[in-house]
Amino acid sequence: MATLNGEVKAFIVQSLACFDTPSMVVESVKKEYGLAISRQQVESHDPTKANGKGLAEKWKELFKVTRERFQTEISDIPIANKAYRLRTLDRMAANTEKMRNFALTAQLIEQAAKECGDAYTNKQKVEHTGKDGGPIESATLTKDEYKAARREMLEDDDC
Repeated sequence: MATLNGEVKAFIVQSLACFDTPSMVVESVKKEYGLAISRQQVESHDPTKANGKGLAEKWKELFKVTRERFQTEISDIPIANKAYRLRTLDRMAANTEKMRNFALTAQLIEQAAKECGDAYTNKQKVEHTGKDGGPIESATLTKDEYKAARREMLEDDDC
């Protein structure tokens, strides 16, 4: 088992807090630091797992803070931004058009249109209209009109 310095441990803890799998973390550590570690060694740095329960308090706190930030601050993730997604779709559509792949270009254009129309959000646009699309008519009864209408309803119920 490789001995890890604080920087590598922090990297592992933060990666796990961001829901990276142990296998993904193993690959990332190899790429970033040139270290070969096992999935089990990675899992020992996850306080949500049984073999990570003995993790030092500072690493547990780092995991907790990183997880909370990851779950609440999606602005750091480019693909979570509508403008980024549209720009990427635009580049892809331009490339597929150059390749004369018109079917894929059409699909990308459709996806961009849906993106612009908020088809990929949970927002709902609700519009209310009256008869034939006109304004909704409203009426206000006076106190006497209300009492009269109520009396009529009660009389009709007696039948």
